[in-house]
Amino acid sequence: MGPPLPLYGLDIETDTSSGGLDPRAAAIVAVAVSSARETVVVTGDEPHLLAELDALLGRLRPGALVTWYGSGFDLPFLADRAARAGIPLGLRLALDPAIEVRSPLPGHAGAYRASWGRHTHLDAYHLFREVSRAVLLSCSLKSMARFFGLEPVEVDRARIHDLAPAELTRYVASDAALARRLAALRWHAAPPHLDSARWPGQSVAPA
Repeated sequence: MGPPLPLYGLDIETDTSSGGLDPRAAAIVAVAVSSARETVVVTGDEPHLLAELDALLGRLRPGALVTWYGSGFDLPFLADRAARAGIPLGLRLALDPAIEVRSPLPGHAGAYRASWGRHTHLDAYHLFREVSRAVLLSCSLKSMARFFGLEPVEVDRARIHDLAPAELTRYVASDAALARRLAALRWHAAPPHLDSARWPGQSVAPA
């Protein structure tokens, strides 16, 4: 049985010319939202990008935003950059010490449960941790994608700033789509990982 609500893969890319991993220094240069029907990529001026992302998510049917380690990176990064730019977002974060953290994002103590407007959140990285341990593979998005027969777009992740616009668009779109497709493949194990399941203030509306 497939997911009872729409899944939207979400991925960001950050300015690696400024390090890329610290929201106090690096801007977001691209964001992708992938549904079963299409993948939308927004690039360009960061305040515009953030506002467009929030508007896009507001137009979508209530569902689950699927990220890959977004609880510890993508979502708090988005929140920090939006706060710096003065752009209001529908993103809500709640720090959860129980979430496994590889390395906290600079300026943060750990990872988060989240919602965005009417959407809940699923961090597919945590959904696949037991799989990666069982098959002795890295739990990176690309490793899990290849293991399940999907073909990721590969680039030099340390040189995002050198990608041509078309390459950047293709890369961020691929990662967002892979997160969504992988979550759908293991949806039978997903419900306990949905943030709404552990955050009573957020409900999940069926499709």
